Amino acid sequence: MSEESPHPRIDTSVPHSARVYDYWLGGKDNFAADRAVAEATAKASPGVVQGARDNRAFLGRAVRHIAAQGVTQFLDIGTGIPTQGNTHEVAQDAYPAARVVYADNDPIVMLHARALLKGTPEGRTSYIEADLRDPDTILKHPDLLETIDLGKPVGLVIVGTLMFIKDHEDPFGLVARYSAALAPGSYLAISHVTADFAPKLVGASADAYNSEALAFTPRSGEQIMRFFDGYELEEPGLVPVFDWRPDTPVSRDPQDAGAYGVVGRKL
Repeated sequence: MSEESPHPRIDTSVPHSARVYDYWLGGKDNFAADRAVAEATAKASPGVVQGARDNRAFLGRAVRHIAAQGVTQFLDIGTGIPTQGNTHEVAQDAYPAARVVYADNDPIVMLHARALLKGTPEGRTSYIEADLRDPDTILKHPDLLETIDLGKPVGLVIVGTLMFIKDHEDPFGLVARYSAALAPGSYLAISHVTADFAPKLVGASADAYNSEALAFTPRSGEQIMRFFDGYELEEPGLVPVFDWRPDTPVSRDPQDAGAYGVVGRKL
């Protein structure tokens, strides 16, 4: 694979969370700086690769569940580089006319999204290059307003992203601003890294992963529940990400869990 940047605005010498995640999932849209972080983190905490796969599987199950409740609009923030089981594929499989907006702050994600994320003829898929930290840009973007009717229920998907928002950036306030824009009956799906189950391993992962350019903040289950103020949790509530409505029964030790998965319905 060429190490040349596919876009002049992409600095391949600086690791990015979406490209590190892509490497763990077996993707090819990553660069030496991303691979160095990914490999160091996996060496410190070997379960991180399985955790990335668990996270991706949770995304599909959560979107499928929300679509089954009759929701036909989705906003996926921090979507990451396209791979199998993207939000629009799951949603439009359930309802071909589903409408999906993706938002991500990495230019390489948007390059691939516009090239690869083609929805059904009946539905609509739009892409916004914007940061989760800027709700106004996302919520008022013309492409979002042309795709999604915020007066009707929306499935808001923020999977594997909020741990990259530092405490001083007010992640809870940011999610509250998105939630305030959603109609009652909307859904919020979040997965988030935690040290509740295996603090030593997650601590080792953070030590290997975190740098001046890239860092994540694990949060406790109690903290993660704060994102769901004003929501009623869907069963089974706040659980290890692989235990949230698994397609087949799982018999895994909670100590293997590095993240929570949770879905709630806005009251």
